[in-house]
Amino acid sequence: MFTGIIEELGTIKNLSMQGTSGQIAIEAEEVLKGTKIGDSIAVNGICLTVTSLQANGFTADVMAETVRRSSLGTAKKGDRVNLERAMAADGRFGGHIVSGHIDGIGKIISYKKEENAIWVEIETTEKILRLVMEKGSICIDGISLTVAAVGTNSFKVSVIPHTGEMTTLLKKKQGDLVNLENDVIGKYVERLLGFQEETEEEGSGITMEFLKEYGI
Repeated sequence: MFTGIIEELGTIKNLSMQGTSGQIAIEAEEVLKGTKIGDSIAVNGICLTVTSLQANGFTADVMAETVRRSSLGTAKKGDRVNLERAMAADGRFGGHIVSGHIDGIGKIISYKKEENAIWVEIETTEKILRLVMEKGSICIDGISLTVAAVGTNSFKVSVIPHTGEMTTLLKKKQGDLVNLENDVIGKYVERLLGFQEETEEEGSGITMEFLKEYGI
């Protein structure tokens, strides 16, 4: 589990792909501290397992499902990436619950400056948007952000200077792809309500009366 608070910017040293899977090597420093082989590190929001460690970086395997779901298929050597180690049990929870499992991608369609902040508008699919709500949380390339506005085919976030300096989001350009992870609570609620509708049709299982009775 992650928080969406980026610890450092890393650099892709090598991306060796065979078809739609392969291995990625990332140059880093801060996220290496206390890290062991087998630990998880979020790379642009993608939870990857460390397979080897070097003095100035780490490697991780990339499977086909990861490439299909994320922007990793367009990544290249030299790209900067947002890095975060898995949350320590005794750490502060500064962002929101982030699983590192990408739901889909979005495309940056505009930047607009407003005083000390930058508004970023991201176009995405209806499947992603249906779980995006104003003032709710969303993870963009591993960054925990608050949704400021939702449109018919896009949403907006407002980025403060510190977030802009510490992450890649404001270093991208219009048309660039970003990884998106919906709020995990919303996904579970959607699944529960879908299951409830199915069981109500069958006349058994979880019903609205059951949920009300147990205060769910």
